[in-house]
Amino acid sequence: MTSQPLNEADDNPHSNGKQNNGAVRIWTSCLNVLREKLNDQEFKTWFAPITPLDLTDNELTIEVPSQFFYEWIEENYSGQLKQVLRDILGSEGKLMYSIVMDKSQNQPVTIELPHQSINSALHDSNCSQNNGVSVERDMLERYRTKFESHLNPKYTFDTLIRGDCNSLAFAASKSVSQNPGQSAFNPLVIYGGVGLGKTHMTQAIGNHVRENNMSQCVLYVSSEKFAVDFVNAIQNGNIGEFSSFYRKVDVLIIDDIQFFAGKEKTQEEIFHIFNTLHQGNKQIILSSDRPIKEIRGIEDRLISRFNWGLSADIHPPDYETRKAIINSKLEQSGLTFEANVIEFIATNVTDNVRDIEGCIVKLLAAHSLDNQDIDLAFTKSTLKDIIRTPSRQLTLETIEKAICSYFSITPNDLKGKSKKKEIATGRQMAMFLSKELTDSSLKTIGLHFGGRDHSTVIHGYNTVRNKVKTSTEAKNHVDELKKRIDIMSI
Repeated sequence: MTSQPLNEADDNPHSNGKQNNGAVRIWTSCLNVLREKLNDQEFKTWFAPITPLDLTDNELTIEVPSQFFYEWIEENYSGQLKQVLRDILGSEGKLMYSIVMDKSQNQPVTIELPHQSINSALHDSNCSQNNGVSVERDMLERYRTKFESHLNPKYTFDTLIRGDCNSLAFAASKSVSQNPGQSAFNPLVIYGGVGLGKTHMTQAIGNHVRENNMSQCVLYVSSEKFAVDFVNAIQNGNIGEFSSFYRKVDVLIIDDIQFFAGKEKTQEEIFHIFNTLHQGNKQIILSSDRPIKEIRGIEDRLISRFNWGLSADIHPPDYETRKAIINSKLEQSGLTFEANVIEFIATNVTDNVRDIEGCIVKLLAAHSLDNQDIDLAFTKSTLKDIIRTPSRQLTLETIEKAICSYFSITPNDLKGKSKKKEIATGRQMAMFLSKELTDSSLKTIGLHFGGRDHSTVIHGYNTVRNKVKTSTEAKNHVDELKKRIDIMSI
């Protein structure tokens, strides 16, 4: 592979007098390799802004613009970085990050890239010996990666926002983390849609158990990895070692168990592992994208056991929780956003915590590259591929979206026949704002909100108008909704 040499000044726009020549030379060599492995956008976004600072005894120190940069690179590119450093610096090569936590003071905090050697992995595996069980060294070597907990250290209860959407799951998870295997919540099943924080919550339990030295035998594994490893164990004649390994874990976390559907042999193995762990008062934690009873293709005996403990669901976060998530992420990054930027993201990204995090990461990356203020215009321009805002022509759909977000109800609720207080109030607010803010006829408004006649629209409009005149609370609701609609319609 041939690489074109980089112009150090061009590819390190943040370079300064803190650099030394050795660091620049080594980092330039790293960039030459990484540029060929990554697409152009990835390279410019995540590696061009990095500044090499120092090279001492095969230890390279690089400066990244923020905590988010560090976390993103560690999560997505650490393997490639380690390989490149081994190729260039040798097996003893190490990497240090210097993170600018406060750009106004320009005082970076240095964090070392975590390395885990084979010896430390084998040390983790000695948890089986804590249970008085002797395990052969060749088995530990073959499965040493499995004996690592595979927990992401940033997934903790401190970084998990609690709201109405996840209150039961959060409380149950905290309880399990303080007394694993000893409560009625065994197994604990967390279920909900994609990107709502199931993985974060289940791993937070494991991290709490390990940090408080209740056990080091904590294992997080995806259902897909479990199934693949099981098939490999069968093909290689290692099924006994595979089974023995999983039965010696104190806290077993399996993610996305819906993918076990239809895998009969894998389910049989899970059944036996489950029985052994449960009988030994070991904690089992599972996650799924739907309630256990709705997963087709899972054996009845396994469904029955999964339902022995507690099942807790996670809903999409409401508006207040979304704002709290954004503020928490910003606090971790050491940055702040304008209030209308936070409102814009919280109003328009409604279904997925992961999408909220993606918006913040993209804004911080763009800010680091362009050095522009993160105002509303910059936010809309940067996130236009993620958030498609309505045109300036205010529509009934925009009002509907704002109402549903504000009252945490669905469009079907709004257009249906339910007379629950929050739904009826939202429906009347929608009719009031539609008449106030658009040129739509009463007939059009009535048809849009469930095929109602014009008299129903007039009644809803008059009800809200009278409440606004006499109730400060109602007026505040209307003012807040108008603000949100204004943000959504720009």
